[in-house]
Parts: sequence; structure tokens; C-alpha cells
Amino acid sequence: MFEEAQYFAPVTTQDDGSVVVELAASHPGFADPVYRARRNAIAGLAAGYQRGMPIPVAEYSEQEHEVWAMVAGELAVKHEKYAVADYLEGAAKLGLPGDRIPQLEEVSEWLEPLTGFRYLPAAGLVPLRDFYGVLADGYFHSTQYIRHHSVPFYTPEPDVIHEVVGHANALASDRFARLYRSAGGAARRVESDEALEFVSKVFWFTLEFGVMSEGAELKAYGAGILSSYGEIEEFRGMDVRPLDLVAMGRTEYDITKYQDVLFRAESMEQLEDVVGGFWETCDDDSIAKLIHA
Repeated sequence: MFEEAQYFAPVTTQDDGSVVVELAASHPGFADPVYRARRNAIAGLAAGYQRGMPIPVAEYSEQEHEVWAMVAGELAVKHEKYAVADYLEGAAKLGLPGDRIPQLEEVSEWLEPLTGFRYLPAAGLVPLRDFYGVLADGYFHSTQYIRHHSVPFYTPEPDVIHEVVGHANALASDRFARLYRSAGGAARRVESDEALEFVSKVFWFTLEFGVMSEGAELKAYGAGILSSYGEIEEFRGMDVRPLDLVAMGRTEYDITKYQDVLFRAESMEQLEDVVGGFWETCDDDSIAKLIHA
């Protein structure tokens, strides 16, 4: 989905079977041995997981629950102002707890009756084709760790706040859930890396960082914006361009900073027709024509 090797901290399995998350020196938790041990333990929960098993429970600390409560509470207020109606409707139906980090198994149990989606735990990097492919089956790969407590409103990588507050609320919406499934179908259908990258860029500029006209206002529906305390206040001032498949598929982006180029859908109907229609029908040949037009 992203330039994942940079976006996720590498995870390695040692000879004794233990899991180690390699944090960069610039990571807020790099010099915190307690946080690093927590990251290793939580990543280890996903190491041997197989689909169909109950998702292992992450025993979160009081401090970790406090980070969730602080960030989720602030984001909920901002969502009322900046999020599109379908996202807010999904959030209302899902009813995520505001005072604690929900377990992924809980989120799955709440989501499945709504749209059929369930979560799969991920230690870190998930190969591009695997990440997208399972969307077609109604599964979403998610990390379980939470950002470092010293900077609760910042994370250099997608944590459980991004994965659940950002994505689960959207996945609780029938219309957004159909778009996620369509993206998964497209990823499975295409064979070339070039076509898969094009599909992933369209996903990036829509379901991760998409914006939409709603009434007279510009609202956000992308999980990357809606889970970012800072970016949600800045997106209206970015270079906002009309929804354009070719432009999205050709545009490079920098994952280390706020997205300065965004693409605006004029309505949910346009997003479904243009982007959903593309994902439903695209193949290697049709994408090659778009890339080289």
C-alpha cells in the first residue's frame, strides 16, 4: 500500500524464535527499552497467526490505553467537522470505545455483522499483493501496537489508531466496504508489478488520502487524514486536484510528510463510479494504456 519497506519498521525472527522490531534511531521509542520490548512482544503475537484462528490478545498497559483515549477523543471531535457523512455513519454504527484500545478480535466481531469485514493481525510489513488481495475476501491486515506515549499525536508508521480509527470506521460503511473489496479484486486480477503499483496508488490517493466535496465544504474520507491529528487540520490548504485516475496512478508521493497533493471526488457517487468502476474492471492491458497514454 505504501513504500512499505520504509513505512514499517523491519521485523525479524531470531534463532530462538523471538521477534525483534528494528526501530530507526529517529523513532520516538528508539531509546525506550520498555517500549521496544512491548513492540517486540506485540509483533510476536502475529508471527504464527493463521487465518481463522482467534486473534491473539494484546495486553495493553494503562499508559497505552491513555494514549488511545487522548488521541481517539480529539479525533472524534475533528471528525464531526472534517469527515464525510458516510464515514461518520460507519463510526456511529461501529461504536468504537473511547476509553481503551479495542482488541482486533473485538473489532472483527463488531464489523462482521455490518459489512462482513474482519481483521488479520500483522507484525509489520505485509507484501503489497497480500495486503490488497485479502480485501476481496473481506479481511484487513492491521498492526496491534500503539505509538509512543511521548508524542501521542504523532506516529512515523501505521499503528492501531490508524488501522482502527482510520480504517474500521470506514469499513463499517457499506459503500466504503464495497470500495475496499473492489480494490482487493483489482489487486488479485492484475499480474504485473506495474499494474499492481497503479492500483495501489489509486488506493493511496482515495481510501488513504481522499477528499470529497460535501455541500459547500471539502471533507475527508481517507483513513490517513482521518487518523492524523495534524493532517486533518491542514488538508484543505493542500494542492487539491479533480479526481483523475491517470493522475493518481502516475503521481509520486512522500510518506514522511503531509500529503501536499490530494484528489477531490465531487460526491460519493462519483467516487464509486470512477474509482470503484476502475477497480471492478481493470486489468493489465487497460492499466498499461492509462500509464502510457
